[in-house]
Amino acid sequence: MSQSISTTFLRNPSINVFTCAPFSKVRLPRWNRLASYPMVALAMVSFPSSIHAQLMVDLGSAASFGVLAGSTITDAAGLSLVHGNVGLYPAAGSAIGLSAGQVLHGSIYTSETSGPLLNTAQIDLTIAYNDAAGRTPTFDYGAVDNPLGGQTLFPGVYRFGHAATANLIGTLTLDAHGIVNPVWIFQATSDFITAAGAPGSPASRVVLMNGALAQEVFWQVGSSATLGTYSDLAGTILADQSITLGTGTQLEGAALARIAAVNLNDSFITNPLAVPEPQGAAAVAGILMAFALIRRAGTSRASCP
Repeated sequence: MSQSISTTFLRNPSINVFTCAPFSKVRLPRWNRLASYPMVALAMVSFPSSIHAQLMVDLGSAASFGVLAGSTITDAAGLSLVHGNVGLYPAAGSAIGLSAGQVLHGSIYTSETSGPLLNTAQIDLTIAYNDAAGRTPTFDYGAVDNPLGGQTLFPGVYRFGHAATANLIGTLTLDAHGIVNPVWIFQATSDFITAAGAPGSPASRVVLMNGALAQEVFWQVGSSATLGTYSDLAGTILADQSITLGTGTQLEGAALARIAAVNLNDSFITNPLAVPEPQGAAAVAGILMAFALIRRAGTSRASCP
């Protein structure tokens, strides 16, 4: 470990303060003495055995899109909203069924005016799709009905095949377990289908907890994805063919189709990478809280020898 990062904050439970000292000068109880070696301390951290750390799937220039398709973009009710860019390539812009007023925190890009940009985005989408498809599965459910409903899954790669009814019925909970930058990759070897529900009562949904973020969840779909009415999903859908969102469906993420269409129907898509971060009062409050924690600790790195 270099000298610049050899200082640590250690809590002394007997006096409830933090002590600032180099690793080499800290004397610990015998049972905890191994923790003075950073690599050993890291190995001692307890995580569930089912957690398998994954690298982020790099979306490249496709990351800013809420909707990206190859053949057409439709909106049956004309009431859908998309937070993020919307793009269609190589098909003509006339096949985009969204108006500028339905796109927030983004723009509509057409092949006629933004061909090179969209071509690059589609190339980056294909690279990301192949990356996600090539990851080694943490667990393979095979071709069974509803493999994901009722599950609580830690970060990893989960593969499943075609389901007789749906791949997700009920609630799928993604638990980050406090891990920094957790990543989930779901590999649908065939299609991906979520169960249809009713207004205010989704029959399929994804819940994020303990630090899980929608932008760290990826659904790689070997053919087409169909989200049933009023589904509530989180993550970026990387479909080889088409993506269809039923009436009232909410997607915190993005619908990215390589070859075919993205079909909406009074749907709501929010790409968290496209929504501006909180500014003003929220940012100031965060800074003040950070300073308060430093003062409470009684010391800071600046005061370390």
